[in-house]
This record gives sequence, C-alpha cells and structure tokens, in this order.
Amino acid sequence: MTPRQATSGTDSTDSTGGAGRVAGVDAPGGAEPAAAGPARPGRPARLPGLLRAVLRRLVGAVAVMFGAATLAFAALQLIPGDPVATLLGPATTTSPEVRQMIRHQLGYDQPVAVQYLHYLGGLLRGDLGQSYQLQRPVTDLIAEQLGPTVQLALSAVLLALLLAVLSAVATAGRPPALRALTSVWELIAVSTPSYWLGLVLLTAFSFQLHLFPVAGADGVAALVLPAVTLALPLAGTLAQVLREGLEAALGQPFAVTVRARGVGRATLVARHALRHAAVPLVTLTGWLTGSLLGGTVLVESVFGRPGVGSLVLSAVNSRDVPVVIGVVLLSALLFVVISAVVDLLYTVLDPRLDPRLGSR
Repeated sequence: MTPRQATSGTDSTDSTGGAGRVAGVDAPGGAEPAAAGPARPGRPARLPGLLRAVLRRLVGAVAVMFGAATLAFAALQLIPGDPVATLLGPATTTSPEVRQMIRHQLGYDQPVAVQYLHYLGGLLRGDLGQSYQLQRPVTDLIAEQLGPTVQLALSAVLLALLLAVLSAVATAGRPPALRALTSVWELIAVSTPSYWLGLVLLTAFSFQLHLFPVAGADGVAALVLPAVTLALPLAGTLAQVLREGLEAALGQPFAVTVRARGVGRATLVARHALRHAAVPLVTLTGWLTGSLLGGTVLVESVFGRPGVGSLVLSAVNSRDVPVVIGVVLLSALLFVVISAVVDLLYTVLDPRLDPRLGSR
C-alpha cells in the first residue's frame, strides 16, 4: 500500500465520524454496515394528514355557507314586488315620501353591490335581518322555534334507526320469504306521504282512541305521533340499506372464520358484521337528517306543533323574505355540521378511513 492510499483510507474513515467506526467494528465478518433507512413516521408525522383534512373541511364549509348566502341574497333581489310594501302590508296607505324614507333606512336605495356587502357583514356578525311581519330579529325568531324542531327531528332519527336495525338484523341472511315480507312494509313506509300518514295516525290514535293529544308540544305524549310520522319513511329506507350491508358482510371471509370458531349468529352480527355494514348507514342517516327540516314543515302543520317548519310556512305565506332566507342559511349550516359529524363517525367505525393515515 502506498502512503497516499493509506492517507486516503485514514481520511475517509475519519470523515465518517465515530458512528462509522463503531458500525464497522460491530458488523460481523468485516461486512459493510447496512445503510440506515428512513425512520418510520410516528404519530406526530400523521398530523399533516389530519391538518389537511381539517383545512379541507373548513374550506368546504366556508364555500357552502358562502354559496348559500349568495343564492339567498340573489333570491331576495329577484323576488318580484316591493319589500317596503310587504313590510307595511296591503291595507296600509302611506305617502311616497314615507315609503322612500323607510327604503332609505333599510338600505334598499343603495346599489346592489353595497347591499350585498352589508348583507355579508351582517351575517358575519350573526345578524340575519329583521322580520317584515313581526318586526323582530330573525335570529331571535329562529332561536325560539328551533328547540321543538330539534326535539322532533332527533326523536324521529333515533326511532328510525332503532326500527331499521331491528328489521335488518332480524331478516339479513334469513329465508327469502321472510325478507320479502319485510320488504313489503319497508316499501309501503317509504312511499307513504308524511302528511297522509300523520292524518291517519291523528285520526286513529287521537280522535278515535284518545291516546295522544291532538295538537301542541307539551310533554312526551305530544311528541309520539309526530316522531312516528317522520320516522317510518326513514326507517324503511335505512333498513333496506343496512340489510344489504349486513348480507355483504356476512359473506366476507372474516365471517366464515368467526363461524368456524363456534361464534353464534347474534354475536357475529352484533360484534362484527354490524360495524362493517354501518358505514353506508351513517352516510344515508346524515343526509336524511340534514333534509329532515323540509319534512317537519308538513308534520308540524298537521299536528299543530310550534317549530321552524311552522315559522317558515307562515313566512312563505306572508312573503316574509328575511325569515325564509334565515331558515335557508340554517339548513346549510346543519348540512355542514352533519357532514363533519359523519366524517368523524367514519373514523370510529373504520379506522382505515382516518384522514391522519393519508401521510403514511
């Protein structure tokens, strides 16, 4: 070995540092040490995926609310008629000067772009405007009527889920005759109009049997018939989706393995198959819950219940546009919140759908 080669070898060894020399000693048989691969990302490395999912959800929520607010403002501008005349009522006779003063106070004499900016600024402050007919803030009116509607909607969704799970679990994988019989009532429930079903239940259980009150929202008894009216069509749809999911899950290899271990059908469905089949059920439940506000309009009218449905029906009849727009924005907000809750439930039911795993 020449002196130049020895010097070069010494320099290359020193340039690797102490870690290189230790690795060279520890390597068995003088073999070269294996190159260190990239470290596996731990839990902190998942945060970018979670942050991206949260930011994507926030951007989507802002876009939905902005679109709903813009469409509501456009509808307000395109509706024929003078809002001041609607505000004063058809029987009121006022001079043009007074009407112009009211129009100036409400900002209707300003350009549309300026009105739109003031409108968005009010929404950011939580100001939905003033009711034409009741002369009260729309936010207060919706807040007063939101409680009974939420109570009715949640009761209907819970009852629908209970009926759907019982029906699907009892008939999934069973003989075709039993499944066909169950599908008949589901089809009838889905195709029955809610207002007609409400009238039938009201006639039978309130007027004839006197088991439930005819109208009002006082107590649990007054909630039973409206909740059943809303729940039966939902239950029919949810049961069909859940049954298909259960039958698909029961045919998977994991179900065969669980049966081979001697596990009974009830345990297999409750602990394994139901969780696999619940993802499409959660999706459909979220969508139906968000659209349930339209169903409460008819049901609250049939049973004489207070709520957002009755409020928006009265506003439509009296052309109280700010109230209608406020309810539209409330519906958009509900869809955004429900979508976020559904995404969270996805990760609980199936951890593979966790957005934090996207960076792995």
